[in-house]
Amino acid sequence: MNSLPTRTIGPFTVSAIGLGCMNLSHAYLPRPDMADAGRLLCHALDAGVTLFDTAALYGFGANEELLGRTLMHRRREFTLASKCVLAEIDGKRGLDGSPGAITRVLEDSLRRLRVDHIDLYYLHRVDAKVPIEESVGALARAVEAGKIGAIGLSEMSAATMRRAHAVHPIAAMQTEYSPWVRNPEIAVLDACAELGAAFVAFSPLGRGLLAGNPNAVTLLPGDIRGAMPRFQSPHLEANLRLVEKFRSLAEDAGRTPAQLCLGWALAKGNHVVPIPGTTSIAHLDEDMATLSHIWPDDLLAAVDRLFCVHAASGPRYPRDAQAQVDTEIWAGESLA
Repeated sequence: MNSLPTRTIGPFTVSAIGLGCMNLSHAYLPRPDMADAGRLLCHALDAGVTLFDTAALYGFGANEELLGRTLMHRRREFTLASKCVLAEIDGKRGLDGSPGAITRVLEDSLRRLRVDHIDLYYLHRVDAKVPIEESVGALARAVEAGKIGAIGLSEMSAATMRRAHAVHPIAAMQTEYSPWVRNPEIAVLDACAELGAAFVAFSPLGRGLLAGNPNAVTLLPGDIRGAMPRFQSPHLEANLRLVEKFRSLAEDAGRTPAQLCLGWALAKGNHVVPIPGTTSIAHLDEDMATLSHIWPDDLLAAVDRLFCVHAASGPRYPRDAQAQVDTEIWAGESLA
């Protein structure tokens, strides 16, 4: 097993770049077969990745089952993160932040993952029908019972995070963050630093578009990005013009666009831990090679200028998904 530079999440020391496991089983297309997905997970662990992020939602449990089958014989070598609140309800994606539902989903996750303890367990979204204090209280009781080690939140505001933190220390906030999604800079990045929490950046490659992944441009039917305005015309064409300028910045620096995305995120603070996802071993190795590079301030500033607020065209979520997100928005940001 190789060794990569590390960062901390609560009590855990993890590789400075983790692995988001969602697209091995969920959301994006095409997906690998299970044998290839298993090989990628094992390769990631051998390459020094020590943070693996899954959720009850992903593949309606299939992603947790994949990790359970593939990695748990090496359980002591990595930090395991999963999520509740979003899960399968009556065969469909459902949201339930009630304490009873959280307890049921946690038990299902433990069974699928083949473990009796999950290191870091997130509330995947805020449930507007349930006070955040009640949802966090359910996880606090799971900590006391030894079923989880630390509590995280996902796609929530700084104000919600502070309310949660008053009930139980929050180890991590996980939110979309990349050069074209910079909403965490409004308040959440600073709140994490203030409260001693890590900021875990999901989709740090702009859901593949900023990395130049052709599958993010020509989407297959059923790929969830097809419902996201930024991947629809006319927004897509405008965003591809930004992507080409970004590609030129990376090329001039002798780096790949994926590496520039990750280097940019890592430079935003020592508490930032990006978790790119991939179905390709070659791309995983490319991502981890980011950690061996130095990122000049002028290059990072050029990325900031290119992707200034409102530079990206279109909302990041469709309206129904945006309704389940509690993160701050920029003044004048379109949510339609």
